[in-house]
Amino acid sequence: MKSLSLSRRKRTLSAWLVLGCSVITLVGCSDTPVSLPTTTPDTAAATPSASTPATKPATTAVESELPYKFPLTGLPSAKEVKSRPFMVMVENAPQARPQTGLDQADIVYEILAEGEITRFVSVFQSHEATTIGPVRSIRPYFVEIGDALDAVIVHAGWSQEAMDMMAGRKLAHLDEVYGDGAYYWRSTDRKPPHNLYTSVDKMKKGAEARKFRSEWNGPLLTFAKDDGQSKLTGAAAHYILIPYLQGYFVSYEYNPTEGLYMRSMEGKPHLDKETGKQLQAKNLLVLESKHKIVDKEGRREVDVFGPNKGVILQEGKSQQITWERKNGMLRAYAEDGKEVPLLPGNTWVQIVPEGTALKME
Repeated sequence: MKSLSLSRRKRTLSAWLVLGCSVITLVGCSDTPVSLPTTTPDTAAATPSASTPATKPATTAVESELPYKFPLTGLPSAKEVKSRPFMVMVENAPQARPQTGLDQADIVYEILAEGEITRFVSVFQSHEATTIGPVRSIRPYFVEIGDALDAVIVHAGWSQEAMDMMAGRKLAHLDEVYGDGAYYWRSTDRKPPHNLYTSVDKMKKGAEARKFRSEWNGPLLTFAKDDGQSKLTGAAAHYILIPYLQGYFVSYEYNPTEGLYMRSMEGKPHLDKETGKQLQAKNLLVLESKHKIVDKEGRREVDVFGPNKGVILQEGKSQQITWERKNGMLRAYAEDGKEVPLLPGNTWVQIVPEGTALKME
C-alpha cells in the first residue's frame, strides 16, 4: 500500500478503484433478481419523511466502570449483551446522501458495488437507532460478512447468487422487496428507490415474527486492555485520503480533542441527515483486497477473506498491517503475527482494490 505525503492539505484528487470481499462472481447487477421467492411482499406505509426522534451518536470513549462490555465496541454496558446484531445494507449513490443512522452503527464497512459506487455494510448492536437508511440490495460478498458476524441481514432486493447463498445456508434475513415490507417504510422527501428506511425496533419485530434465533453466536473482538490507549508503532496519521472510482473519494481528519477521525466524502463533511453531525471513527482500517470485474455490467469478484495488506489508524497514529478473516472477523495483524487490538469505540473499515494509492500526512 503506497502512502504519499501531502505538502499542503489540498483536497484534490483523481479517480481510482476500490473494494474487497469473497471470491464470488456476482450474477445480478440490478436490484431485480433472476427468479423470485414465492412469498408475497407486505406493503410498507409511506411516511411524510424519514425523520424520527434523533438518538445519541455512538459513544467512542469509555465513560464509566460498568460490569459488562458491548461485544462490537468494547464500551461499558450495564447488562450482558447476547442479542444478535443487525447488518443493514445502506446506499451511497448521490441520491441517497446524506444517509441516516450510520452514526449509530458499531461497525461500518464501505465496499464497492457495481455501478462504480460504494455501499455501506452497517452493523447495529449497541444502539437503538430509530432511522437507518436508505436501505438497498445485497450482493454475495456482503452476505459473507453478515454470515461471519452471525447477524440478521437486512436488505431490499438481491442478486440471484446472493439469494442462493442466503437460502442455501438458511441465513436469517429481512427482505423488503419480497415479504418483509412491514418492517420498513418509505419517506416522501426522496424518490424511490432512494427513500427506504428501517429501525432497530422494526428489525427486532421482523426477526421475532420470522422466529429467527435471538441469541448471538458471533465472533469476539480483541480490544486494548489496561489504559485503552493506542499502541500503534507507525508514523503519525492526522489525515488520510482514500480514492475510489470516477472522482469519488473519502477522507478522514484526526480530531485530537475528541480522539476521533472525522469523516468526509468528496471533500465535504459526511453528515447524518437527521442529527446534522459529522460521522466519526475511533478505529479506522483501510484494507487492500483482490477485485476483479467479470463482465461489461461491472459485476465483481471481491475477496473478503485475505490475507492481504492494509493500514490501521488510531488516535493520530498509523501502523502497516496484514489483515485476514479469522474467527468471523476481518482482523489486523502486526509484523510479528500478533493481532492489533481495537480501541473501545466504533470502527470504520474501508475495503479498497489492491494498489490503491493512499495520501497520508
